[in-house]
Amino acid sequence: MARRPGDEDEADSGTVVTPSAEFPPLAPEELSTLRRIGDRWRGDQPGELPIDPTLGRHGEPPTPTRFGRLAPIAMFRRKQPDELVATEPANLPGTRFGRALTRLRRAVFGPPLSSAAVLYERMRKLVALPVLSSDLLSSVAYGPEAMLAVLVLAGSAALGLSLPLAAGLVLLMMAVGISYRQTIPAYPHGAGSYIVAGDNLGAGAGLTAAAGLMLDYVLTVAVSVAAGVHAVTSALPGLAPFAVPLGVLVIAVLLAGNLRGVRTAGNIFVLPTYAFVVALLALLVVGYLRVAGRGFTPVPPPAVPAAEGLGLLLVLRAFASGAVSMTGIEAVSNAVPAFRPPEWRNARTTLGWMVAMLVLLFAALTLLIHLAGLVPRPDQTLLSQLARVTFPTGPWYGLIQAATALILLLAANTAFNDFPRLLFFMARAGHAPRRFLHMGDRLAFSNGLVALAATAALIFVTFGGYTERLIPLYAVGVFLAFTLSQAGMVVHWRRRRGAGWRRRLALNAVGATLSGLVLVTAAVAKFTEGAWVVVIAVPLLVLLSHRVHRHYRNLHAALALHPPPVGPVAAGPAEGEELPQQVRHLVVVPMARLNRASLRALAYAVSLGQPTLAVHIAPEEAEADRFREQWRAWGDHVRLETIVSPYRAVIGPLAHYLEALHDTGPELVLTVIVPEVVLRRSWHRPLHSRAEQRLRRALRPLPGVVVTSVPVHLSE
Repeated sequence: MARRPGDEDEADSGTVVTPSAEFPPLAPEELSTLRRIGDRWRGDQPGELPIDPTLGRHGEPPTPTRFGRLAPIAMFRRKQPDELVATEPANLPGTRFGRALTRLRRAVFGPPLSSAAVLYERMRKLVALPVLSSDLLSSVAYGPEAMLAVLVLAGSAALGLSLPLAAGLVLLMMAVGISYRQTIPAYPHGAGSYIVAGDNLGAGAGLTAAAGLMLDYVLTVAVSVAAGVHAVTSALPGLAPFAVPLGVLVIAVLLAGNLRGVRTAGNIFVLPTYAFVVALLALLVVGYLRVAGRGFTPVPPPAVPAAEGLGLLLVLRAFASGAVSMTGIEAVSNAVPAFRPPEWRNARTTLGWMVAMLVLLFAALTLLIHLAGLVPRPDQTLLSQLARVTFPTGPWYGLIQAATALILLLAANTAFNDFPRLLFFMARAGHAPRRFLHMGDRLAFSNGLVALAATAALIFVTFGGYTERLIPLYAVGVFLAFTLSQAGMVVHWRRRRGAGWRRRLALNAVGATLSGLVLVTAAVAKFTEGAWVVVIAVPLLVLLSHRVHRHYRNLHAALALHPPPVGPVAAGPAEGEELPQQVRHLVVVPMARLNRASLRALAYAVSLGQPTLAVHIAPEEAEADRFREQWRAWGDHVRLETIVSPYRAVIGPLAHYLEALHDTGPELVLTVIVPEVVLRRSWHRPLHSRAEQRLRRALRPLPGVVVTSVPVHLSE
């Protein structure tokens, strides 16, 4: 029995994509420890606050400072007695330059969306179909050609094998499609290969599937853009010298469109996908009518000399090359949370439509190319040749080429939809940097989108924008993910053993077996053509993910709450204090000279009511004597320690002195109060040494040292 939303054993609800993913809840044992710490918390009884933190006592909102450091009260509204809600203007930076950049960004990408709008950014089926199928459907524009380009190496006589190979690929498409249709209801919150393989086969298998998918998504962008640019240059040969910059421009446009949000991106890509389907159906209908007029007699292909012998390896290479037509079939399973409710049902219906359209277009197009007697040419795509043969006159050839070029260029949008979501799930589990959890202004995963665009552009430029150089890298990663996902579902059904589990297990087993055979075939047959890059890259990505996870695991252990001591509370270890009574202070104030900034920092330090020490670094004895004389003239209200640095260094001796202080009293927290002059204009910064910033960087690695800045703002 497939899992349904609301079942007790359904996929972890944590796979739901929400803006709160960056703030996971505490585990029950952590919450229990937190309560125990709270019971032992002892501190000074807080007095009445000198201001109203709810901002409710002010009749008029104050004017923000010229530095923009204080937000006007009007930028907040009260929701509950102890809760304020920041309004949209509160996101504006305080500086004029920052506000100008923000307004420019919003003009390009749109105004920010509230977190409550995340549900409205989801897609209905008629929008999800073109958005998620653009990669899958566009692959029929180059999948048959990739298969024939390998067969023709054995001469034109070998092209007849395209029909049985296409039949095998159709069976593979149907098997994998049915397998994924079963996966979606079982994992209604996200049925991607990473989640399914990790849940059933272990973290290693999940990371391997994720690595294959990441490579697939990056190559999807590079290959789709390369194929689209090739289609453009086939129709407009004058643009051929500008293929690489044109492709990079397309990637940038795709990035900008997706940064505007899922719904906006969907509205952009609906028309090109449907236009391509209509154009291709028109081509097939007219083409088969012409073929029927001559009795479905195949046109003999032009004679092509054989460059290789027709062997098993070449046939396997051709099959693996044609299998790239299936890339993108997993897009719907990865994007289940992007659908409108009921998510899993809408996703499964959309996947059924996609697979049916793929099988129809791929089979019909391959057969029509065979009947037309076409062979691959370096200067023109097979689809372009077929359009010229079918529509020798009139505007239809141009319309078909335009629709093909447009969907190939936009097919990369499927990767832009799924790649950031995959990184989101990996980051939730600690296998990717947590920055990929963050949703941008438009509720899109901006960091993941930028990472995908940058990587794909780099690969596109490195390979010169040639499709044939990129396709050998393509099939291995995606079929690795297919295989692990379907194998994971086999384990899933064996564990559940609900009604109809044997039939479901058998279907997923067939999908896993066929995908595994294609994976091995692609890895072996295309190894020397470039598949070795993927074979090496996948383990490296898995290793990197393990390292990232180990870092976050160590971080979690270091920041985990410890049960409070049972007996009398003593001073806590360095950076291990969790109760106020465990903290022992020593406040240190570096003093370069006596002026308003340094005395303000000293006054702030003394106001804390903790032991305070002033430290002065002098380059020679005479200067140290002068400073001590000035100190006594001030009144010698705070203990002063002078350090003579004959080599004129300041930061190093001060940092080592503070480290030595901490070694003599490891139970102490050294609070270093640093006076800082805040400059109004950026060109003033080179006029100052900025020693306080260098000191802060030098002290940051020292345990048990807290650095606090006391700013003094200049009016000019």
